[in-house]
Amino acid sequence: RSRQARGRWGEDLAAAHLVRAGFAIIERNWLLRRADVRGEVDIIARRCNGRSDLVVFCEVKARRSAGYGGAAIAVDAAKQDRLRLVAQLFLIERGLSEVDVRFDVIAITGTELTHYEAAF
Repeated sequence: RSRQARGRWGEDLAAAHLVRAGFAIIERNWLLRRADVRGEVDIIARRCNGRSDLVVFCEVKARRSAGYGGAAIAVDAAKQDRLRLVAQLFLIERGLSEVDVRFDVIAITGTELTHYEAAF
């Protein structure tokens, strides 16, 4: 598979995993393009359980093998900082101030999916 095809396949797999876990996918590949900030969130999902409303910002990394350290290692501190900022701006834009927020990473190495909840 091409790199883009593998990434799309990984995002489809991750979205299906989140839906099975009780989340509704509210955005995929959400882009923020401002003069001062640019960024993308692979998947934004939401779960309401009566007591609380949880919005998950999920970074998906799919790699063919662990040869370069596996998929999860690609979400470095700079990527985490950018995701936090983009998530904050998404919440402001949508008027979502009373929700719990979590940052997850779904890493797919080969065909093995690992979901890191509250990864950072």
